[in-house]
Amino acid sequence: MKRLLSLAVALLLALAMLVPAAVAESSDNWLRIFFTDNPETLDVQKTTDCYTIPLNCFDRLVETDTVDGEAQIVPGLADSWEISEDGLSYTFHLHEGVTFQNGDPLTADDVVYTVNRMMDPATGAKNTDIFDVVVGATAMYNGEAESVEGVVALDDNTVQFNLESAYAPFLSCLATPGGSIYNRESTEGVDDFGENPAVCFGTGPFQVTEWELGSKVTLVANPNYFKGAPQIDGITAFIVPDADTQRMMFEQGEVDVFNFDYAESQLQWFLDNGYADQIVSGSRAGTYYFMFNTAIEPLNDVNVRKALQMAINRQEILDAIYSGEGKVLSSFIPEGVLSHNPDAPEIPYDPDQARTMLAEAGYEDGFDMEIAVMADSTTSLTVSTILKSYWQAIGVRAEIKQYDESSYYAIRKDGELPSYYNSWSADFNDPDNFLYTFFSKKNTVGRSINYDNVEIMDLLDEARVMVDFDERMAAYQKIDNAVVHEDAITLPLYQRNHLFCLNPRVQGFKVAWNGWSDMSFYSISLAD
Repeated sequence: MKRLLSLAVALLLALAMLVPAAVAESSDNWLRIFFTDNPETLDVQKTTDCYTIPLNCFDRLVETDTVDGEAQIVPGLADSWEISEDGLSYTFHLHEGVTFQNGDPLTADDVVYTVNRMMDPATGAKNTDIFDVVVGATAMYNGEAESVEGVVALDDNTVQFNLESAYAPFLSCLATPGGSIYNRESTEGVDDFGENPAVCFGTGPFQVTEWELGSKVTLVANPNYFKGAPQIDGITAFIVPDADTQRMMFEQGEVDVFNFDYAESQLQWFLDNGYADQIVSGSRAGTYYFMFNTAIEPLNDVNVRKALQMAINRQEILDAIYSGEGKVLSSFIPEGVLSHNPDAPEIPYDPDQARTMLAEAGYEDGFDMEIAVMADSTTSLTVSTILKSYWQAIGVRAEIKQYDESSYYAIRKDGELPSYYNSWSADFNDPDNFLYTFFSKKNTVGRSINYDNVEIMDLLDEARVMVDFDERMAAYQKIDNAVVHEDAITLPLYQRNHLFCLNPRVQGFKVAWNGWSDMSFYSISLAD
């Protein structure tokens, strides 16, 4: 009975909000943006995409924000926290007086519920790696336990996480969208939680009140937000797949923010038509790279790999594909992510030296190699074609072979994808997110790298549990130097800029530090 009553009240509250939403949406204090497609779901535990909704409608225990130009962990739903000296215990003290959008108070039990919901195999969550290291989390996910033993509500405002082993990036992981905290009372047992806005309640500055498939998503300001009500009345996110239509809507004042991540082809038009002063940018924490499979001849020869690195003019590619909006990288860890080394040795563009190195390695007449490309990735095909032409200039005959998505990932998982171009963006601000993901013992085969430097792979494992910050950062810089320069198993190409064109009335816009196109709009205000 309590469950039915609670849901009934929640539905009434949500329906009541739809009336003012319809009125406010036509006001001048309403931010208008666009998505290229319908959100996959409103349930962030079930998506690794569509992060605009959770970043605006939910909160996390801690957040990552840009402070003095750098991404830092800042308080979220937790005002403070303590980490034990051995790195095995994290105790969070919740901000008092926080309420969900249905009026329920936030308690430590909601945090416990969120973790258990994530690790319950019946949920079908996609972000379980956030909590994998918590005691008992894997057991629950495998159906061997009914709850996660290592997350405990010490009282209504204090929650403790106990880890299986020290994991230095844990705090950063909690700040990702997947760490969003749910309300037990309104979520438990609700079958359409991710589909029906009327039952989706977070603690965030905005609430989804309407979702018209193929048309728009409506978010209304939460007047009771614990950090203070937003300065705008709400957000309308129009579903606009076509880039030309997006541009015309911006020209006509129908949207306030033009996101070039959704429409790269439109950038030059904006630059040529008087909008340059309205474009804002910031570094995207992500790396565009080419990966070599070191188990395949002659890519198993480090001198061959170094020759292939030196044959590429990366600045020319950045200029040609992205109008130079970014920067060339000589580190696999991009600027904006902890342990990025701005003084990393440069990878020179020197085709003459590349030919000499190939000849010294026994390949004076070049060799044949394959570049794998996913069939529906136009950009990957374009960049791979450019790389092919550079390598052809030093006598290397590269064949581009396109694979459907399922075949591509299946072959890569088996460690047999020959070589490939791709990108990786930061979900959380820690070098583990980049280096362990690709070059560890656990992942090197599944990424078709087949790295065999035992010393470096052991250091990757050790760095995850290092408590001393400076020691960790030094370890990751050593690892980065090994994989890029000493062993040359990857060629980092560049990182791109986030680019947005703003209606002049948009004030307080802050370019997100991370590697996504999604962001919080809480800081926005609109000029009269």
